[in-house]
Amino acid sequence: MSVSTLSASPQNYLKIIWALSEWSDQPVTTKLLGEKTGLRLSTISETVKKLTEKGLLHHEPYGAIELTEQGREYALAMIRRHRLIETFLVEVLDYGWEEVHAEAEHLEHAVSDLLIDRIDEYLGHPDRDPHGDPIPNKSGQVPALVAVSLDEAPHGQVLTVERIADSDPELLKFLQSQKIGVGVEIKVEPGPPFSDSLKVTGPTGEIDLGACACASIYVSLN
Repeated sequence: MSVSTLSASPQNYLKIIWALSEWSDQPVTTKLLGEKTGLRLSTISETVKKLTEKGLLHHEPYGAIELTEQGREYALAMIRRHRLIETFLVEVLDYGWEEVHAEAEHLEHAVSDLLIDRIDEYLGHPDRDPHGDPIPNKSGQVPALVAVSLDEAPHGQVLTVERIADSDPELLKFLQSQKIGVGVEIKVEPGPPFSDSLKVTGPTGEIDLGACACASIYVSLN
């Protein structure tokens, strides 16, 4: 059954629940969903209850929220839509990588499965989006990506940028200006004492990045 049988709200919930678990071991709770969506906890609790009754979520009162097998299938279908649309906008329509997240949020609910398959074929079946996030294939398999956030990476070694979280457009624009993107090699060293920053050496030289920026950049060892 296609994820198009769901309305936009359930599509969003399932996608967000999966995404919150993609790069974090933190349990997904109604409080965490509230922080992510900005919605009232009463609204979130009611929607989670409805999705649980439909067999798309597992949730016990005050416990973690988990996707059922069917819920995960729908969630990955939405993740696939979102990331393929982002890739299409960047590669074909020349959008900036800081512009595509908001556009994809709107478009992903309107496209058909056929259009997504055609986009996938046209792009040559990409396995990563412009920000480095893995794109699930049509069967719901997610390409493996082994990476750690910059604040957990070893110092003084050559690292390759694998992924940059797309939640902050201003950070993406800044990194673009510094020619730091997916596939770029960088080195990291401690920043000044008590600064809560790291010194990153990239294509344009040294820059200091704060904790939030470092937590948004994922790298692998060369």
